[in-house]
Amino acid sequence: MSTSESRHPVASRSQWLAARQQLWLHEKAFTHHRDALAAARRALPWVRVEHDYQFQGPDGELSLADLFAGRSQLLLYHFMFAEGWSEGCPGCSFLADHFDGANLHLAHHDVSLVAVSRAPYAEFQAFRRRMGWQFPWYSSQGSGFNEDFGVSVGSEGERQYNYAPYDGSESELPGLSAFYREPDGSVYHTYSTYARGLDILVNTYNFLDIAPLGRNESGTMDWVRHHDRYEGQPDKPHCCHN
Repeated sequence: MSTSESRHPVASRSQWLAARQQLWLHEKAFTHHRDALAAARRALPWVRVEHDYQFQGPDGELSLADLFAGRSQLLLYHFMFAEGWSEGCPGCSFLADHFDGANLHLAHHDVSLVAVSRAPYAEFQAFRRRMGWQFPWYSSQGSGFNEDFGVSVGSEGERQYNYAPYDGSESELPGLSAFYREPDGSVYHTYSTYARGLDILVNTYNFLDIAPLGRNESGTMDWVRHHDRYEGQPDKPHCCHN
C-alpha cells in the first residue's frame, strides 16, 4: 500500500464517480443556500450615516461620500494598522493581496473597494509600497469611525466585536463594511462582517478548499505571512480570530 493510500481511502473510478455524484448534490444545495443568504444580506434594512466622518488620503481630507469615487456602492475594508505600527496585520495583508485584481472589475460595476486604517496616513505608506498595492487606502485618524463600525474595541469597559462580547488582547480588529450612496449624496450603511465572515474575500481559500489537503492549518491563517516573508521566517503570534 502506498503512503497516500495509507492516509486516505482509495477507490475504483466507478466508486469515485458514485461518491462524486453524491457530493455534487450537496454542492448544488449549498450553491442555492449561498444565493439565498446573499439575497437575505441585500434585504437587510439600511441605516443612514448621519455623522460627518473625515478621512485622510494622498490629497488631504475626504468625507465618507468622497470614498465612493463617484460610484453608488462602497466596500470598505477595516485594515488593522494602528498608530506606531511599522507593518500591517499579516491576516489583513493576506486579504488585501486580493484587492487589486478585484478592483480591475469592481470599478466597472459601480463598486469602489477601499481600505481604511486608524494610523496616520503617512505611517502606512512605506508598508504599502513594500507590498506593491494600488487600491485606495485611507486613514481614519482623529474620527470615531473605527469605534462606530466595531473594529477599534479599546482596552477597557464592555468590549464588543463581531456582535458578541470580546475578551481578546487586540484593540484593533478586522472587518468589512458596505455602504450605498443616493444621487442626492445621502449615505447608508448596509452591512458589516468580521472575523470568519471575511473568508468570503479570500479567493486563495477557495482554491485551498478544492486542493487535496484543504486549508491545512491548525488555527485560522496560522500559516499566513506577508507575501515577501514566506522564506526563512519563524512562526509568530497571529492577529486573526475564529
